[in-house]
Amino acid sequence: MKLTVLETADGADPWFADGLRFTCSQCGNCCTGGPGFVWISPAEIIRLALHLGISRNQVIRRYCRKIGRRFSLKETKNPRHGGFDCIFIKELPAVGEAHPRRICSVYEARPLQCRTWPFWEGNLATRKAWHHASRTCLGMNSGRLFNRHQIEKLRDAQDWPQKPPTS
Repeated sequence: MKLTVLETADGADPWFADGLRFTCSQCGNCCTGGPGFVWISPAEIIRLALHLGISRNQVIRRYCRKIGRRFSLKETKNPRHGGFDCIFIKELPAVGEAHPRRICSVYEARPLQCRTWPFWEGNLATRKAWHHASRTCLGMNSGRLFNRHQIEKLRDAQDWPQKPPTS
């Protein structure tokens, strides 16, 4: 999967040059919302099939939808909040926590798009865009500090590492 690189107009450092903080809080807010797309490449479909112990065709049939020539993970309508959840999100009751935990049931095999959140081109475009995304992502602006090099590597990733730094 190719993610385009953000260029600064004048060659100046990007607004996030001093780094950004992020640690996943397992709120699941990045896995829900308006209808959208979680793009999954052919290689990622195979990884998911191996993880689930089923065939590639079964993964496509059960968990994917075809959009043009590409595949996206299916979503389910959540009657509790009216949004759409990734087919792999599972909600666990809040036990001594501020919010229910919403975990990915295929976390180890999740697609690149999920592995690189919140360091997406749109979120990194401007400080305002980052702030807007952080209003629903409880892990943004807290926890681990990612330096500029790490942020750009995640933003520009074309394949996923075995141990993503955002886990």
